[in-house]
Parts: sequence; C-alpha cells; structure tokens
Amino acid sequence: MARFEFKLPDIGEGIAEAEIVAWHVKVGDTIAEDQQIADMMTDKATVEMESPVAGKVLELAGEIGDQVPIGSVLAVIETAGADRAAEPVDDSKEDRPLADGMVEATPEQAKEIPVTSSTPLPAREGPGVGASAKRERAAPAQASTGIEPAVASTHPSTPPLQGGEKTRVLASPAVRARARDLGIDLAEVKTASDRVRHSDLDAYLLYNGGTVSQRGTSAARADETVKVVGLRRKIAENMAEANRRIQHFTLVEEYDVTALEETRRMMNADRGSNPKLTLLPFLITAMSRGLAEWPMLNATFDDEGMVVTRHGSVQMGVATQTANGLMVATIRDAQSRSVWDLAAEILRLSEAARSGKASREELTGATFTVSSLGPMGGITSTPVVNPPQVAIVAVNKIEDKLVPLEGEIEVRKRMNLSLSCDHRVVDGWDAASFMRTLKSLIENPLRLLSG
Repeated sequence: MARFEFKLPDIGEGIAEAEIVAWHVKVGDTIAEDQQIADMMTDKATVEMESPVAGKVLELAGEIGDQVPIGSVLAVIETAGADRAAEPVDDSKEDRPLADGMVEATPEQAKEIPVTSSTPLPAREGPGVGASAKRERAAPAQASTGIEPAVASTHPSTPPLQGGEKTRVLASPAVRARARDLGIDLAEVKTASDRVRHSDLDAYLLYNGGTVSQRGTSAARADETVKVVGLRRKIAENMAEANRRIQHFTLVEEYDVTALEETRRMMNADRGSNPKLTLLPFLITAMSRGLAEWPMLNATFDDEGMVVTRHGSVQMGVATQTANGLMVATIRDAQSRSVWDLAAEILRLSEAARSGKASREELTGATFTVSSLGPMGGITSTPVVNPPQVAIVAVNKIEDKLVPLEGEIEVRKRMNLSLSCDHRVVDGWDAASFMRTLKSLIENPLRLLSG
C-alpha cells in the first residue's frame, strides 16, 4: 500500500489560492481514478478537481469556504500498490498539518462535509482538473403554511335550513371582502337591517375583542444559516472593495421611449429568423455611440499606478442574473454590431452564464457595464461601479406617464437611466454630457439606427 498526496494544481494564471466550494467525497471513501473529489473556485471560475489515482481517501484539506494555496495538499489517498504518481509520505500517527493548517483526522472522527452549490465555469485544465465545470445544485425548497384558528364568537349561529344550508346573508362586495380577510363568518354577525354593513363588522370585532381568524397570515419560518461561499463570496468581496476604493456619484435622467418602443415593435413584427428584440440592444447601441463622444467613461483606472486607459473600442459588460448570483458577460466590440447582432449575442451570453458554460474570456475584459432588470426594475437605482471600470448604467422600468407635449397632455412611455461613475476620474460634466447624448439618440430612433 502507498499513500499519494494530491496537491492543488495551478488552475488559473496568477492565482495563489483557491476556495473549496464543494466536496464530493469524504474520508474513508474508496474512489476511482479520475473521479471528481472537489470543486474549487478562483475568481469567478469553478473548476472540478479529479483524482489522478484510485484508492481510499485518508485526509481532506479543510471545509467548504476554506482557502487552499496552490501546490499544497488537497487530499491524501491510499493506493493499492506502488503507483508512479504516488509519493511516499510519513505514515506516523503524529498530527500532521494539511493545506489549511488542520490536523489529520481518523476515519472515525471524520464527518461528511455537505455539498454546497457553486456556479461552474470552465477554466484552464491542469492535473486533476475537469474539462468542464459542474452545474449548480438546487437548494431544497422551503414552504410556509398558513394558520386558520376557528372563529371565537358568543353569537348564536343562524339556524340551519333544510338540507343543512345556512341563510344567505346580504352584504356588499366590499363588506364580504373585508369579512373574508378578517376571517369572519357573515352568518354570525348580528345586524339591525336587512344586510351586514361595515359598522356591523366593527361591532362584531369590538364584541369579540378583535378575536378573528388569522386568514391571510403565514407561519414564521425557522431561521436559516447560509455560509457565504463560491460566487456569492466573490460578489461580496468585490462589492466591498468597490465601495471602499471608489468615490461613487450617481446621475439619473428620464427618457421618452415612446418612439423607440414603437420602432422595436415594428422591427419585431418583421424579424424573420432574427431573435426577438428587447430594449437592451437599442440602449447598448446608443451607449456605444455616446462613449465614442465621451471616452472618459469608456475607461479603466489603475489606482495603484494612477493611470487611466481610455479604450478605443467598447467591450460592453452585461450584468446577468444567475441562480447563484450576478455575473457580467462581455460583448466584444459592441460599437461594431447591429441591434440584431447585439440581441443574438446577449441571448447567447446570458444562456452560457446561466448554464455555467461561459468561458473566462467571456466574463472578463469589459470596459463599461449595463445592468437591466427589465420590467422588474425600479423607478431609479444606484448601481455600483465594477473596478477597474469607471462607469456603469442601470436600466429602470418603463412607465406610462401623463406628459405635457406642445400644449397637450399625452400618455407617453418614460424610463429612467441611472449612471454611476468613479468621481476620481469622471467629472459630473462628463457624466451629464454623456446622458444628454444618450437622450438625443434614444428619443430619436431614426438617428440612433442610421449610420
């Protein structure tokens, strides 16, 4: 028998350590060669780690959420014989530290480590690294149940009619709705007239001390403790770093998108095999043209070297919500694409991000970011700049508003855009000028779509 130390390989350029986001084996398990043993995360890529040998798992380096340095021992495996990959190690019973400083545990002391969800993305392969990333495992659903205690009343019930049916009580729809929400049986409410009124409900509540059914409420759920690991941990770290280092300011401008929405509707009616157009491809087109006029916003800032790089092309980051958190996919050279091409690329990248198939190249290199929640968006928002970028736009929802137009009041479709900038390198004048350029394009679709 021999003992093999499986050391964490270099799974990303310039990466010093990786986070354990899932274990697929436990101490005492017998595993096969190339069997997946763990998921490790670096930056925003989750990589499957596979055992290069078969044998029995003797040790595992840490728990979910722990950081493991590149080159340190991830697992110790007992092999059946002298394997050329095996490395003899000290087999003494003394405590021997693993990669994270933990001491060796016996199989009897080892406990199964639960598997947690991760956002899988491909990364550069190396020894023991899977060629594809594992899809997210769904968390167990939780349900809450309503409670409906019986109505407590001192009023006598209405005598049953033949067949056991109760007398039909007269009441307006509003009174019935209120009684239903309060859990009050109208047959139990006394009234001096021929129908139950709101005042009768008030008297009933007063008489019964407000004791009615708790219909419409739900039972409180038990507290839940969720460890922040994987992509969610990276998001938390990035957002904290962005707020710490960047001096944000946000500018909000309202836009009339009535004509743009009509243009979009007409183009979709004759789109052929093209993907259905949302508003986002039009907005990206407008932003790409606006950034050409105001390059200070299409920039990255090296705050350690104090160097700002104004980029000649627009690498548009599109924030995409996945089951495990927000990811930013990059549309390359957005300024050179048509709205149809942009629509197809947005669809492709969003599907790749949600399925865990987006490559590292597709998730890096953005010079400007747009974030849109579509119809779910609020009236306004204050997006956080994603360093080293210096600006981000959030798209808010469209609302019908009464607007004075040439002496008349019309219903127009209006929408706010929220622009957040790094005030260390972007002035308010630059931001306002960019938003004004967007207005001239968004509110004039012919100008937006012409050469």
